[in-house]
Amino acid sequence: MVMPLYDDNPFKLPHRPVVTWSLIAVTIVAFIFEFSAKDDPVVVANQFGVIPAAVTGVYSFPGAITPLLTLVSYQFLHADIVHLIGNLIFVWVFADNVEESLGRLRFLAFYLLVGAAGALAFVFSDPGSRVPLIGASGSVSGIVIAYLMLRPCAKLTALVLGIPLRISAYWIIGVFIAIQFVNLGAATKSDVAWWCHVGGMVAGALLFPLMKQPGVRLFECIRPGEIQLESAPPVHLPRRVPR
Repeated sequence: MVMPLYDDNPFKLPHRPVVTWSLIAVTIVAFIFEFSAKDDPVVVANQFGVIPAAVTGVYSFPGAITPLLTLVSYQFLHADIVHLIGNLIFVWVFADNVEESLGRLRFLAFYLLVGAAGALAFVFSDPGSRVPLIGASGSVSGIVIAYLMLRPCAKLTALVLGIPLRISAYWIIGVFIAIQFVNLGAATKSDVAWWCHVGGMVAGALLFPLMKQPGVRLFECIRPGEIQLESAPPVHLPRRVPR
């Protein structure tokens, strides 16, 4: 079990990650609404979660909003407090750098688009399913891939089997990616929507290079032969003074 806690530059970015903090706040408020509403959380999930059969038109479910809008609304609902905290920790650790490299509005669009792509991957994996999909995992997966493309060598503090260690981002994210693909074969036997995670990762890998701001370089720390040396100070040679 590997759980990231923070990277090597918390609160040191040029701009405050306002959108990241706002998404975390909105997700927490939605969770409170979900479990304090008069309707059972299962009913809320059926109304605002992604139901593959409803999206594909196989089944008409009397939800509160149209199936296409659930591709966004499902991202803010969670099954329980563990589900919520697990996703928001990843948003807290990785999203601020991604927001800085995209800009606030493009980051918000990126977050919602990779989440929607993850939901569509889940829909296509089982078009006739009537089980609702909820959670920010698709968005989180896209953000994690974007961070990997941006700062693969960054040092992160993570809990590894309960022990806090400083590890390079590519190791932590590499384990994250491997887990998703290893579990795909058992996707139909698990409550975890692994296809949603994979869809979010693929969307993140495709969209991040297209949406990043000009001047943002990818995989900078592992580019060979591109280390810029500081220019040496000018050397003043003694001059002969005419007699």
